Amino acid sequence: MNWLHRIFRDIAPGKAALLVSIGLLMAGCGVNAIPTEQEQAKAAWSEVQNQYQRRADLIPNLVNTVKGYATQERTVLTDVTEARAKATAVQVNANQLTDPEALRRFEAAQAQLSGSLGRLLAVSENYPDLKSNQNFLALQSQLEGTENRITVARRDYIQAVQSYNTDVRTFPGRFWAMVYNAQPMATFTTTEENQRPPTVQF
Repeated sequence: MNWLHRIFRDIAPGKAALLVSIGLLMAGCGVNAIPTEQEQAKAAWSEVQNQYQRRADLIPNLVNTVKGYATQERTVLTDVTEARAKATAVQVNANQLTDPEALRRFEAAQAQLSGSLGRLLAVSENYPDLKSNQNFLALQSQLEGTENRITVARRDYIQAVQSYNTDVRTFPGRFWAMVYNAQPMATFTTTEENQRPPTVQF
């Protein structure tokens, strides 16, 4: 601390107060907010990917279990396998989070897999032996838990991006965004089909 004392001793009292004020202003004006929120959004995205990967890892076991009881459902089994391959091929790394089109492709591939998976689980209704198979029941339970984790991970990512994007677009964050060349990040959207009310038939 002697070096700090010597610096302030050699500076005029008015200038020392000005330097201290500038330092405090810089520390409290959000200079670290943009990178901090950016890293939080990237971490939240990693968790989204982690949960989608967890789901993808469960699917081969589920397909094999269903295949053992419902070999005639080849179309459904093939659809799930192909949708899984497409979904795992579409990756969005943290540097692509500012590209809404990249996130849209990722979302579309995951939605296709969700639809195929739903059809596969619906098939099980036609096979009482399959529905009571312990392996199938355990996999189904794990998938349900994973879908819940995906929902939570997506929500956390949306919140992290909302906080980051708000800071990037408002003052003083907008100034720091220019300094860091920070761009707004893309977030999840819902498809038109999901926005329409379901058709109920009796």
